[in-house]
Amino acid sequence: MNSFRPISNLSFLSKLVERAAADRLRAHFDSQQLLPCRQSAYRAHHSTETAIIAVHDEIIRAIDDGNVCALVLLDLSAAFDTVDHQTLIRVLSSRFGVADLALNWCSSYLNQRSQTFHVGAHQSGPHAIDCSVPQGSVLGPLKFISYTEDSADLIASYRLGYHLYADDTPLIGSTKICNVPSTIDRCVIEMC
Repeated sequence: MNSFRPISNLSFLSKLVERAAADRLRAHFDSQQLLPCRQSAYRAHHSTETAIIAVHDEIIRAIDDGNVCALVLLDLSAAFDTVDHQTLIRVLSSRFGVADLALNWCSSYLNQRSQTFHVGAHQSGPHAIDCSVPQGSVLGPLKFISYTEDSADLIASYRLGYHLYADDTPLIGSTKICNVPSTIDRCVIEMC
């Protein structure tokens, strides 16, 4: 009862089609360098270890420079469920250059999904789903990191270090100890 996250029951053929689409989408992302370099999930040579090393390195560099460091760990545990389909289609089109048949396929992949709920022996009728990427799908994680890619620009605009990893994002701020009060004030003012 703690998690009502829907699970996709996809056929073998659906998984094969998804895998082919994911490979093509991943190749497009890589060839055009569309994902932030500080994004480590669901990509070749960008693992949990690379994310941990990058964050650790940034903290050590700040300390070596004589700065104090603040680390805020954001965990958007239900983030995969909040992906708005229409926004994702716009992002894929405008920021990632997905067009024509590929964009139509991505749209049909997301739209017209439904879910039913089972509690004991009872089952609800199908309910339309207008947000989320399917759990258990091959494409879901790639669609999610596409959807959140622009958060890197937003975080960088606040002059914070970061490293995106799936739905986890560590934010790193550092400053000289004498500048801590003014840095806190600047962050509060800019974020409000």
